[in-house]
Amino acid sequence: MEQKRIEKVNYYLDIAEAVGARGTCLRANYGSVIVNRDEVISTGYTGAARGKSNCIDLGYCIRRKLEPNSSGGARFDLCRSVHSEQNAIISAARKDMLESSLYIVGKYYNSEKYNKGMEGQYVKTPDCCQFCKRMIINAGIEKVYFRVSKEEYRVTNVQDWIESDELLEGNIRL
Repeated sequence: MEQKRIEKVNYYLDIAEAVGARGTCLRANYGSVIVNRDEVISTGYTGAARGKSNCIDLGYCIRRKLEPNSSGGARFDLCRSVHSEQNAIISAARKDMLESSLYIVGKYYNSEKYNKGMEGQYVKTPDCCQFCKRMIINAGIEKVYFRVSKEEYRVTNVQDWIESDELLEGNIRL
């Protein structure tokens, strides 16, 4: 039997997926890996701030409790978690992140209560929230890879986020 070597992008996405399994969100967890010149610089997963109670331990999502009809991309101010991208960025030195790549995998975990039937599935349209996009831009990260399926991914050049300012284009209502 011939051994097939895994493609490098999927190698780093597999690491991000393993990191995300440590997350504490009851809805969906993300794992992030920052890589520069083929060296892992930092990792991060979705979870409560250090020393704070997390949703798994509490047994409920405060965001869902207070805003049961909010969409997945809204009311982050109610969320206990720090996003995986944010955790990876704050664990790395900016000089190490300049011109680096960020690998992100979003997957539904612990979902029996909030995402019935989606346990273990990849988030179909993974993206970063506006806060994380700003942090990624300021960190000097050059590309972001999002896993779409076990073998497929999407890549975004961070420069595209800079050039298409959603606030100026009217994509976000004030």
